[in-house]
Amino acid sequence: MSRFCLTLTAGLSITLAAACSQPASPDVASPSSETGATGQRAEAAEADSSIVVTATRIPRPQYDTPLAVTAFSSDEIAAPPPPSPRVVTGTLVRAPHPDIQMPYYQDVGRDKFTATQENPFRIARDEPVSTFSIDVDTASYSFVRASLNRNVLPQPAAVRTEELINYFPYDYAAPRTAQQPFTSNVAVFPSPWSAGRKLVRVGIKGYSVERAARSRANLVFLIDTSGSMDAPNKLPLVKQSLALLLDQLDGDDRVAIVTYAGGAGTALEPTLASQKGKILSVIDQLGAGGATAGAEGIRQAYALAEQNLDPNGVNRVVLATDGDFNVGITSQDELKGYIERQRAKGIFLSVLGFGMGNYNDALMQTLAQNGNGAAAYIDTLGEARKTLVTEATSTLFPIAKDVKIQVEFNPATVAEYRLIGYETRMLNRDDFDNDKVDAGDVGSGQTVTALYEIVPVGGARTMGDLRYSTPAPRSGAAVLSSEYGFVKIRYKLPKSDHSELISTLIDRRVEFARFADAPQDARFATGVAAFAELLRGGRYNGSMTYDDVLTIVGASRGADDFGYRSELVQLVRAAKSAGAMARLNR
Repeated sequence: MSRFCLTLTAGLSITLAAACSQPASPDVASPSSETGATGQRAEAAEADSSIVVTATRIPRPQYDTPLAVTAFSSDEIAAPPPPSPRVVTGTLVRAPHPDIQMPYYQDVGRDKFTATQENPFRIARDEPVSTFSIDVDTASYSFVRASLNRNVLPQPAAVRTEELINYFPYDYAAPRTAQQPFTSNVAVFPSPWSAGRKLVRVGIKGYSVERAARSRANLVFLIDTSGSMDAPNKLPLVKQSLALLLDQLDGDDRVAIVTYAGGAGTALEPTLASQKGKILSVIDQLGAGGATAGAEGIRQAYALAEQNLDPNGVNRVVLATDGDFNVGITSQDELKGYIERQRAKGIFLSVLGFGMGNYNDALMQTLAQNGNGAAAYIDTLGEARKTLVTEATSTLFPIAKDVKIQVEFNPATVAEYRLIGYETRMLNRDDFDNDKVDAGDVGSGQTVTALYEIVPVGGARTMGDLRYSTPAPRSGAAVLSSEYGFVKIRYKLPKSDHSELISTLIDRRVEFARFADAPQDARFATGVAAFAELLRGGRYNGSMTYDDVLTIVGASRGADDFGYRSELVQLVRAAKSAGAMARLNR
């Protein structure tokens, strides 16, 4: 029985081994199923033919070949080495939220201004003559506005009183001909901040040139494209501003573009302004990056303007920058000398300043004052529109150059006087008659206003007589004369090297007994001057406050077609609560 079982077991084992060693045979199907399978394979083949396979087919692995396996004991496996220590050398930066833009780089507190002391009172008997160059720049007002809009008081050196006053147009009588391009306007009225003192307003208005009669323009846009211009209120605003200016040019005017960063180069050769699309295309493609080779940019821009000099037209370089020169010549004296030589060739320079935090106003003023051009500060698109659209003709087309004002005060009626503002524009007495001495320009239709504060003879003086000096006249002697002083204005026509002279008298015929009776424009200019003097420290305007300023400008606002005077009211209110220093945001 046991032998039978062994034989049976051996037979079954042989049979089973033979079955496993044979390859698998296909399934057996009925004819109908074969037909269905054939149809399915045909459909699959047809479907496969529409699929393009671009990869390489990988063959299926064969598992019939035995794999060699080497076994190791746990004692033969070495432990992994310990991780090396991690060294952190930077600051942890959190990944920004996808919907939040990282802030752009912005300097703080690196703005540069030329500090000056306010003009002091002078004794009329000892120094009866006051001489200065006119100033039509408006950069200081715009910078003050930009500061106050950030809820920060501007630094005192940034406030130039005359530029705040002359930011606003005034309704002075206009001259009739371009051959005598000025009319003067004089008024005397009580000072609102010092009892017993008076203010003398001297205003002039330039002749307005009609657009059809203005000269052709040969302009070179000199654009700063350095890394410091990479901010929304810099290069992007420059592009918008120049596009606005381009709209104000005539088709036969010419425009060229020079850019500078680490180096300088011509981005656009002189092109007719009628090819607006071509010019805008070049402007739109500008980007910021690199150092600031401003001096090289200025050299190339002047060279390009000289190559295309129009002896009968207006030849001007328009510089758009934050003034942060840091490559090549950076000395103001060297740049000043170069620009003065170019001015003698008939090429003028206007400066458009942009940005805050590293704005170099000191350099901008040097360039503009010695380049026979104006300096404007563009902080908003609205300011660009005012400077380059509304006032485009006055910005680009001068009606007189080297304009100087000299006032001689009568010691019989005036004990002391001081010029309010114009500290950076003071001239020597003999500079007035010297045609070699440079002074400011006046553009088409521009107004210029100057204010003097005087102490009448017998009034409360700021300085007493010296022991060994001749005493000042007593009040009784003042009635012997009705004249407070005499105003002389000297100027040159744009293409002339010889000056002309006009003059006017300051006497009691132009005096007003009450401040409220003074001309509306004179009262508004006084309010602006008081605001500027408060921002500078209020050394000479007594107990005047911001509320007093609001009262003055509110009552004398007058016509305000563009809202400039209403904006001033808001700035005065902002100054009441503004901080003395900007906060450093991290």
